[in-house]
Amino acid sequence: MKTPNTGLAGSCARVAAVSALALSLATLPSHPILAQEPAGATARAPTLSLEQALARAASVDPTLPGQDARARAGDAAVRQADVRPNPTLGLMVENLPTLGGGDLMGRTETTLSYEQRIERGGDRPARVDLARGESALVQAEAAIRRLDRLEQVQRAWAEALGAQADLEIARDRLALAERFQTEVQRRVDMARDPLFAGARAEAELAQAQIDFDQAGIQARLARATLGRFWIGTSDFTLDPADFEDTRAARDIAGKAAGIDLAVLTAQRDVAQARVRVEQARATPDATVSVGVRHVREGQDLGLVVGGSIPLGRYDRNEAAIDRARFDGLAAEADMAALRDEREREIARLQVVLASRALEARRIADETLPQAERAVVLVRDGFNRGGFTYNDVITAQTALLATRARRVAVLKQFHLDRARLDRLTGAHADLLGLENRP
Repeated sequence: MKTPNTGLAGSCARVAAVSALALSLATLPSHPILAQEPAGATARAPTLSLEQALARAASVDPTLPGQDARARAGDAAVRQADVRPNPTLGLMVENLPTLGGGDLMGRTETTLSYEQRIERGGDRPARVDLARGESALVQAEAAIRRLDRLEQVQRAWAEALGAQADLEIARDRLALAERFQTEVQRRVDMARDPLFAGARAEAELAQAQIDFDQAGIQARLARATLGRFWIGTSDFTLDPADFEDTRAARDIAGKAAGIDLAVLTAQRDVAQARVRVEQARATPDATVSVGVRHVREGQDLGLVVGGSIPLGRYDRNEAAIDRARFDGLAAEADMAALRDEREREIARLQVVLASRALEARRIADETLPQAERAVVLVRDGFNRGGFTYNDVITAQTALLATRARRVAVLKQFHLDRARLDRLTGAHADLLGLENRP
């Protein structure tokens, strides 16, 4: 009679343990990426949207003073290019006697001359055009750097949202490990499970705690990295709904940003202006001089007029002209190649965005419900004694892995969107830039 009584008591204990574990697992949130803000986030802190993050970063750009200095340097270069050559004042003394030759100054002739180089062939207008082109190139490169910075801000915003979602999953995994360890330890104490089961549960709990701590560090680091773009603190919250938003996949992307092509356009204009400069240099400049000659003996004064012009016998600057012309042709070819490459990348990214949005939606609509249903079925079977603790934990772990997969897909979606926005110049208006395809 003792054996049946012992079996009945064991069955009652097993049912009680199963019920306690099932109830503990049932308290886990079903959608961790939609859970509350991580612990430590201030409830009163304002929610930071993508547009607000970009606006903050655009208003506090540490590169602006340097860009302003480069713009002023370009203006100074244009003014300098418009300056004519300086005249030359010369003094020549002739008929100096040799040593012991008598009167040292009596027969000398002194000529005071004024020389002016006259630029022929349009040197000065060509120089001015070249300086203006170089200034435009500097401004275009500065605009590109500012757009690249906004892309970095958008990527940091996506990384912070992804880290926040990863932290919620790590929190749920830790809660599961804690409850699992409690139940296993209770069974070990009741001699229902061997000692190694308790040690295994302790190890899994320790690893879950490490993963949760690391996820917390990564979340704080991602928020701090985002805040540093406007040299501020992380006094903001991120809305998980922004992470779930995939409506951008339905937007029709525009053409490649005209700002990107502006750099190559400026390079082409600089090359063309340099062609005109080299062509102007091929035309020799004349030098005209006017002077007064004084003959000391007799105190006579005479007017001296002269001029000179180089002969274009050897150096006609043809190689320099050809080099500048080929530089212009190379810039034209680079423009065409970049335009095709960016249009191709924009088309690819739009397809990728749609694909990732579809994958995230299918995981939410198909995979997650099935994983949640599997957890419920395993719990029910466990309550009836048909499954083990490992079966329950495996089902719950698979559910968490599915959620983690969806977080990874959504994070990559937002990173791809940041690249697409950069290529199309979607945020150029925040910088006061004109974006023309």
